Amino acid sequence: MFVVFFRTLIIYFVIIVCLRVMGKRQLGELQPSEFVIAILISNIATLSIEDTDIPLIGAVVPIITLMSAEVILSFITLKSGKAQVIVTGNPVAIIRNGNIDQKSMRDLRFSIEDLMSQLRINGFFDIREVSWAIVETNGQLTVFPKANFRPLSPDSLFEPEKQNNVPPMVLISDGELCSKILKECNLTEKWLEGVLKKEKLSPKEIFLMTCDPSADYYIVKREKN
Repeated sequence: MFVVFFRTLIIYFVIIVCLRVMGKRQLGELQPSEFVIAILISNIATLSIEDTDIPLIGAVVPIITLMSAEVILSFITLKSGKAQVIVTGNPVAIIRNGNIDQKSMRDLRFSIEDLMSQLRINGFFDIREVSWAIVETNGQLTVFPKANFRPLSPDSLFEPEKQNNVPPMVLISDGELCSKILKECNLTEKWLEGVLKKEKLSPKEIFLMTCDPSADYYIVKREKN
């Protein structure tokens, strides 16, 4: 009995340390790779606690190995946009400018019932109130309502022309340009070149740049190491 007790405590503290190293996320926010790691670690921990014939090191080493693999993979995806797309995928819009993208829904195997359920969870019971709905890489649905269904703000009262039915989109992420966002916002490379020339920046010097179809943009410069 004491053996099981102490094995359980040791495994518990090892998992806590590993989770701290990997970072904090709620269960519903786990990416696919993180979800797989969580399942594997829980299974290894359960087997090692139930079966005292398994050496404790036989559980600790695989758990630390999985933790190390996740940290390395996170580092690679942080540095490479292509690797991030391969590992976590891309967010997918299933409602664009108030129109349901049926092809995207079929590709994601997202049914009408799934869509309506997620809209209700987000507080929307009438699909006509929704401008954009995006399925994030963790499976959650993000909803962007039409201008006249958003909460009142100073901009909406005094500058209604700024109310846009298209949310700001990430054009440059950590120095990498996403050309398809230019097309999504009906903007051109010439417009982007003009903005970068005005700001005296190159894409590699930008940590984050967002834009929308009204050509309104926001830039966060990359911090120097």
